[in-house]
Amino acid sequence: MKKHLLALLLTLIVWPLAAQQRYELNAGWLAQPIAKVPVQGPQLSQPAYPLTGWLPAVVPGTVLTTQLTNKQVPDPFFGMNNQRIPDIYRTGPGYYTYWFVRDFQEAPASGTGQVWLHLRGVNYSCEVYLNGQKLNQQTHRGMFLRQAYNITPHLAPDGRNRLAVLVYPPDPVGNPNGGQAGDGTIARNVAHQYVAGWDWIQPIRDRNTGIWDKVTIEKTGAVNLRNPHIITRVPGLRKPTGPQPPALLDVTAELENPTEKKVTGTLQYTIDGQTVRQKVTLPARATQLVRLPTLTLSNPKLWWPNGYGAQPLYASQLQFLVGKTVSDAEEVTVGVREIQREWNARTQSMQVLVNGQRIFIKGGNWIISDALLRFSDARYDAEIRFHRDMNLNLIRVWGGALVERPEFYRACDQYGLLVMQDFWMTGDANGRWVDPLKLDDQYARRQYPQDHGLFLRSAADQVKLVRNHASLAIWCGGNEITPPRDILTALQDSILPQLDGTRWFVPYSNADSMSMNTLGGGGDGPYTIQPIGRFWSQRTYPFNSEVGSVGVGDVESLERFLPAANLVPPRFTGTPARPAEQVDSVWDYHKYIGYENYLLPYGAPTDARDFGRKAQLVNYEQYRALMEGFSAHMWDWYTGSIIWKTQNPWTALRGQMYDYYLDPNACLYGLRTGSEPLHVQYNPVDSVVMLTNNGFEVQRDLMLEVDAYDMAGQKKSITQVVVEINPSMSKKYLPINGTVRQLAREKGMFLSLQLLNLSKQPVSQNLYWLPDAKGEYSGLKTMPKAALQVVAKSVETGKVEVVLTNPAGAPVAFFNRLALVNPATQKRILPVFYSDNYVSVLPGKQKTVLLDYTPTSDVPAPVVAVEGWNVVKQLVPVALK
Repeated sequence: MKKHLLALLLTLIVWPLAAQQRYELNAGWLAQPIAKVPVQGPQLSQPAYPLTGWLPAVVPGTVLTTQLTNKQVPDPFFGMNNQRIPDIYRTGPGYYTYWFVRDFQEAPASGTGQVWLHLRGVNYSCEVYLNGQKLNQQTHRGMFLRQAYNITPHLAPDGRNRLAVLVYPPDPVGNPNGGQAGDGTIARNVAHQYVAGWDWIQPIRDRNTGIWDKVTIEKTGAVNLRNPHIITRVPGLRKPTGPQPPALLDVTAELENPTEKKVTGTLQYTIDGQTVRQKVTLPARATQLVRLPTLTLSNPKLWWPNGYGAQPLYASQLQFLVGKTVSDAEEVTVGVREIQREWNARTQSMQVLVNGQRIFIKGGNWIISDALLRFSDARYDAEIRFHRDMNLNLIRVWGGALVERPEFYRACDQYGLLVMQDFWMTGDANGRWVDPLKLDDQYARRQYPQDHGLFLRSAADQVKLVRNHASLAIWCGGNEITPPRDILTALQDSILPQLDGTRWFVPYSNADSMSMNTLGGGGDGPYTIQPIGRFWSQRTYPFNSEVGSVGVGDVESLERFLPAANLVPPRFTGTPARPAEQVDSVWDYHKYIGYENYLLPYGAPTDARDFGRKAQLVNYEQYRALMEGFSAHMWDWYTGSIIWKTQNPWTALRGQMYDYYLDPNACLYGLRTGSEPLHVQYNPVDSVVMLTNNGFEVQRDLMLEVDAYDMAGQKKSITQVVVEINPSMSKKYLPINGTVRQLAREKGMFLSLQLLNLSKQPVSQNLYWLPDAKGEYSGLKTMPKAALQVVAKSVETGKVEVVLTNPAGAPVAFFNRLALVNPATQKRILPVFYSDNYVSVLPGKQKTVLLDYTPTSDVPAPVVAVEGWNVVKQLVPVALK
């Protein structure tokens, strides 16, 4: 038996090509504007040409990020600094046309070895030179089209090489005249559109010209393995737990043979200890798509969206073997799941299914991680984790930006966020509406971009880039508009069926094929602050791709990008019928969206700190009500909603659950509460207590407790009842209208809802603060202080447990903001992930909050800050475990 096993292992041994590797050229770049470079590419790219006086460059990055690094321009995200940076529309494109140069060591390949240069994204056009040779015979165009060059014959004999890339801006650059995408002409390019300005961002002055994505060197044998594709099929109706019937995996890959001789070898794929193989003969100078036999995966660990199950991921590998030598290999992480959709006749909208189970979509619209394209794995991880923490299950990548990077998708795979990915169209720039700020009329804009072939080549390439990610669920032709007919036809009839074939394709983000507006609602939206009852009572699109509200942070967030002189809160100057605010000019420049008269019931803000404090109360209520209102009508009015929007890629003052610096505000935690998978909630329209169950199992043996607390902390039990709820539904239980009105009429009240299991442990908790009969929070204004006790201890490296205790007989310790801070500066450490925040503690009760952060040497012993509506700020040291 041992001899047989040894013989089997020996037959499986393969020897990798010794030089096989991939590395990134992400440091050591130099840059210079074209006007300061007296030579052309062939001479500049010679390693001996001197680069004296050249600027250290940021790659991946843009001209503007290089200028920022060299302190040539101020931070455009602070104050009015962006106005101090020359705009390309006025300077002309030559001002931001730059050379980027990188010297690197790479010896010539031996034998049949090959060396490849990959550029994953250049905006917008470029010429590429290596050691005096031009690699692209025609100018490369297109922000989203990857480039790959076989540089084997061009490597220097001594291994000293120079890469030189001349990068041109988009053409046209667009006039940033204050319209959505400025005058719209930026959309003539196959590039992102927000860079000419939008209603949530000011123009990016260089339009993000540069080598904005990764540059890598890859070394292979004679055959290069490209664009692997793994499709997972999960037949039938599945559950997240228990034994699973098999899943099926279909695998293909492109094999490129650049040599002068045919090559015979074996393509093989390995996952979870199983391998499938296919013998292949590749002609000389040929590329071939190879399909492997279907692999059956027994008892698979299935991938589920956040809130519905776990997200196990399999490591897998494709290899091409020549004999027993690996010519090339690609690692692919696989989440085993199947995405489906079906029409819901009751809601008149599509519903999403994963592994046969329908998923109620709770989503957030995403623009881009950073408006200047400063991407990092750590930032992607933090932002997607925040979305997981909001109890969301989908992110829509908006069409005015880009097909998101694989690093974004890897984080979505890890945290269970489905992705709806738009292509590069928007109704604003691409002609859905008459717009006097646009240079061209609707007919001309409906044919944008200028080069349809480039758009389609770019779309096909980006599909190949991200199609293996479990999180990718929906392709969308564009934001609020279809692409031109020939592009739309090619996408839906050839590109996506041939290169993917497993996802739902929506022609545009609010298409009738996604969601029909036939049930008496408005359209998508609303986008601004709303009476909270409207989210419960007024129907919108049954699968609403954009609905949102406000999102200003507190004063500590505002201080990061507003000069001290401009920390002046907006002042309400209108009437409820005609709301109006007087707003500081810097707030207005950062796209402030108004709170109107919604802060006044708490008392008119006295300064920026008071404004930020009261804004958080409104933030929490708005987003809790938004998701509760949609969930209350799950499968009746709605199959899903996507918030506009959950994040900002710059320092905007609207629509965000956390600020640009990754500091969360109360929007995040209100949304987190309202989006709980199993949730108890109060309908403010008809004063009914409800339960929502998003899961696949009946929830029974639960106790629903409803209590009222006055401003002094006196408790009045309203009711206690045993409840159960079936899977995937919302259900009304208790009308409490008369009781609530009576208890709240003088000073308002707190309404406590608790769902407990048989061990009296909370399954869901929710606390509402209700106004008095006049709609004022008169009781909150005079609420007595609570002596909240706070204990913090380290439970492991980077994790802190905070226990909040409110003594019996005290008032409610209301709306406490926790933060991990530097004890020397009292500034918040960012990012920190809180299991909950803006928490309230009832009299005689405790709450435990877990803080998760990455320790750094410059703050070895952070402290916990706690401050509430009626709780004096405390700084609490963290006890070591």
